[in-house]
Amino acid sequence: MTPAATSPGNPEGFGPLQLLVVQPTPYCNLDCDYCYLPNRNDRQRLPLEILEAALVRVLESPYVRGDFTLLWHAGEPLTVPIAFFDEATVRIREALGRWQGEGEPLSIHQSVQTNATLINEAWCDCFERNGISVGVSMDGPAFLHDVHRRTRTGLGTHAATLRGIEHLRRRGIPFQVIAVITEEALGHAEAMFAFFLDNGITDVAFNMEETEGENRVSTLSRPHAEVAYQSFLQRFWELWRERPELMRVREFEGICSLVEADARLEQSDMTHPFAIVNVDARGSISTFDPELLAVETDTYGDFVLGNVLHDSLESIAASAKFQRIHRDMRAGIDRCRSECAYFGLCGGGAGSNKYWEHGSFDCTETQACRYRIKLTADVVLSGLEQLLELTA
Repeated sequence: MTPAATSPGNPEGFGPLQLLVVQPTPYCNLDCDYCYLPNRNDRQRLPLEILEAALVRVLESPYVRGDFTLLWHAGEPLTVPIAFFDEATVRIREALGRWQGEGEPLSIHQSVQTNATLINEAWCDCFERNGISVGVSMDGPAFLHDVHRRTRTGLGTHAATLRGIEHLRRRGIPFQVIAVITEEALGHAEAMFAFFLDNGITDVAFNMEETEGENRVSTLSRPHAEVAYQSFLQRFWELWRERPELMRVREFEGICSLVEADARLEQSDMTHPFAIVNVDARGSISTFDPELLAVETDTYGDFVLGNVLHDSLESIAASAKFQRIHRDMRAGIDRCRSECAYFGLCGGGAGSNKYWEHGSFDCTETQACRYRIKLTADVVLSGLEQLLELTA
């Protein structure tokens, strides 16, 4: 990510905004046992007036310097009626029209992260007419997915999610699958790889099960899990390298692209102020990781920094609460930069993982970064070295 240039209105060089995460509702129709979110029974719905206010706050700020994505997330967005998204698109276009009357052309791309259990033809129509990209949360074959991703009555959700994916496939709507990797998955790289290919899932990302928010214990914290996770990645890499054109794997391609470009990350969007802005269904604002918005902590209280109805992003940046969080995050990033050989692959990691594992942002290595960055990088770099040896 390219840092924002400093200016009289943005002396710290915060931003540029890449992602505006908006919560249509905290409610979720599922009860996944590893979910970090509290209040999943709360049926509050985002008033469109709050969406309009959020757009005004973002667009009037000095942190917008180009196109960005509005991600509908946190809770299950599709429990909100289709009409909400149709009207939201109108409001987004109106806000853009007002802004572009005063500045450079700008686009806001919409995306939604969903469990897909509610997707049908009407939802596909909605995605198409509103230009909404789709991310699906799915953990692979049924024997893995249904262990953790269950209904409120305890039933598995795999069949319903796969049915939603089939609607997307028939309509030719591109989608990415994000799979949460738990201890149960670690011996099943081949089954997971085959499942994705057999079901036309060609864009995959892995999220490790994290100790975060409401999920106070991760199955990946158990003895020998890191060794098993690396073996899982190693086998998945071997299968992927046989036909990389058949599937995109976010973790592998991200590291490969940095290696091939001989590039380093200097910062992470999740620790750089206003690269990400998060707004919940009541208008509360945070920045940094989206996972921080809804949680309460002993050290910092909550991470709500203001409300779009009465606070600008610039006033938030001047607040003592923001400055304390930012100061601690910067201290932790500086320690990562000086102590960690993997810093150029992550730019300092994710503040939420640091807090939930160590109780502070002013720290370095986490279990999450060992899994997400270090073990993955070791597998990818070793694999690339072997490829070079074969072609030498």
